[in-house]
Amino acid sequence: MTSTLPAGTEVPAGGPRVVENMPEAEYHAHPALSSTGARRLLPPSCPALFAYEREHPPQPKAAFEHGRAAHRLVLGDGPDLVRVDFDDWRTKAARAEREEVRAAGGLALLPDDYDQVQAMAAAIRQHPVAGALFAPGSGQPELSLFWPDAATGVECRARLDWARTPEPGRRLIVPDYKTAADASPDGITKAVAAWGYHQQAAWYLDGVRACGLGGEDAVFLLVVQEKAPPYLVTVAQIVPSSLQLGAARNHRARQIFAECTASGRWPGYADQPVPISLPTWAAIRDEEYL
Repeated sequence: MTSTLPAGTEVPAGGPRVVENMPEAEYHAHPALSSTGARRLLPPSCPALFAYEREHPPQPKAAFEHGRAAHRLVLGDGPDLVRVDFDDWRTKAARAEREEVRAAGGLALLPDDYDQVQAMAAAIRQHPVAGALFAPGSGQPELSLFWPDAATGVECRARLDWARTPEPGRRLIVPDYKTAADASPDGITKAVAAWGYHQQAAWYLDGVRACGLGGEDAVFLLVVQEKAPPYLVTVAQIVPSSLQLGAARNHRARQIFAECTASGRWPGYADQPVPISLPTWAAIRDEEYL
């Protein structure tokens, strides 16, 4: 049975739980394993990096804050956006105002950036599929899910960009909004491989099923938008064979998490000397010297 908890309620370990309006900082501080964490446990990363970053969260980069601003306008949830009248962040006055806005819980944007995210949100609303997926009143933003993995017992978590209101007789669609330099199908394919979005998709589908929000026919859709005019949008569905690979990687990540948690040891890339050979292209390049 799934429990639905209001905001501000401490999330206990145990069965599946759905938490509404959970503060972002509280969600990210929760010890349950997330999709991002699972990806950091596996190559090309390693458990040691995961453990370090869990204790020392990296500072947000400018590109990340730009993405947060776009999310705020598209999803209707997140920090208040504040337009600051500076050309850049190089002056002391500009940086001071940015920190003042951050301290108040807001997100400071330069005029060009502010206008850009406004235009991006407008392009999403005008897209025939993306606009319908994120339509106001069709769901709620930033729904937090918690559930135990049946195979390993590892406590898992996910935070849905947009939880669409279930409709009787219709499959659940889980849309996830991404900003990118390239929203072409080829660009999205490369991003899925580079950032492990097939793992994220499988992870989120596990979560909605475990929490009773969707069935086996639930679908995860990437809504990818370019950050340059005309802010093109592509909606993509990761094919089942790639989802299967993502699920397999997730299973291995949960195994590693359980093993490291039990032992208290979070290994790096390798404990023993490893053989290193030239990449194929470099070996071919150097064959003339044999």
